[in-house]
Amino acid sequence: MKFGLFGGAQAVSASGVVGQGFKDCIEYNVEADALGYHSTFMVEHHFTGWTQLSATLNLLTWLAARTQHIRVGTAVMVLPWHNPVLLAEQAATLDLLSEGRLDLGIGKGYRYTEFNGFCVPASEAEARFDETLDVLIKAWTRNERFSHHGRFWHFENIVVEPPSAQQPHPPLWMAAGSDESIRKVAARGCNLLLDQYALPDVIAHRIALYKSEVEARGRTYDPMNVALARDVYIARDEADKQAALERSARQRQRIIDVARAPGQSGGSHVLAYADSASGNEAAALYGSPDEIARKLEALHAAGVRYVLASMGGASRDSLRGFAREIVPAFAGRRG
Repeated sequence: MKFGLFGGAQAVSASGVVGQGFKDCIEYNVEADALGYHSTFMVEHHFTGWTQLSATLNLLTWLAARTQHIRVGTAVMVLPWHNPVLLAEQAATLDLLSEGRLDLGIGKGYRYTEFNGFCVPASEAEARFDETLDVLIKAWTRNERFSHHGRFWHFENIVVEPPSAQQPHPPLWMAAGSDESIRKVAARGCNLLLDQYALPDVIAHRIALYKSEVEARGRTYDPMNVALARDVYIARDEADKQAALERSARQRQRIIDVARAPGQSGGSHVLAYADSASGNEAAALYGSPDEIARKLEALHAAGVRYVLASMGGASRDSLRGFAREIVPAFAGRRG
């Protein structure tokens, strides 16, 4: 198994210093690089009022300059917000500067406040995603000039520079949970990101479906092309564990509040899982090293070979303890 990180950052630190939160995030990930974590995937969010990470590729470029081995990823860049040509140029530049360490996670978005803030109808999310992705692929794979005239974007006689270090382009990752969306990920030739809340039996089904869809298209399935996000916290005792779970529940509710449209009870599959406090406790890797190892065993049995640990971006003890006390028991496994 391999282990990476998943998370974000806030510009303002806990002490109220503007910009310090981003600097703390960089130092946290520099240490993760030294500890041997395989990757770090960063979110993109807007308009929360929490000084959340919004210019994700900028932060990852700074991080890539400070590190040597860790892969830098997005989870996810929300394509409906982005000019596809500018995004192609920025991603390729980061891929070059990092010497081929970029993993580009992409998605349609799910937060009401973001669609509302950008004045983009949520009903257009899928169509905007599809067109933007088509232009991205064209921008990275065509050496000659091209034009594009679509529903949302128009470009005339352009050549997109620079080329990326990874060819034909950086690996693309898509988040999915439903059977239909997983089939679309496989059809697009993308890697699969799985959410933090599903339990092992559901995860096993999703991985098996993705594997069958990949192989049905004549490609070889690689378990490292599926990454599962999990909340992680190494607790001192049961009271510490319960306090951490309560903090997680408050943060989860904060996210739900900005994600849902007014008067809407439903939402994305991620939000449906997030509503269940007991479900989150069952899925989260919280507790002693032994408790966490038992949950990882269950995930391994479900077919998981790549875990992205979300530790809140500030828990250095969990970052170090996970790398030193838990990872070695799983890192050397094959099959």
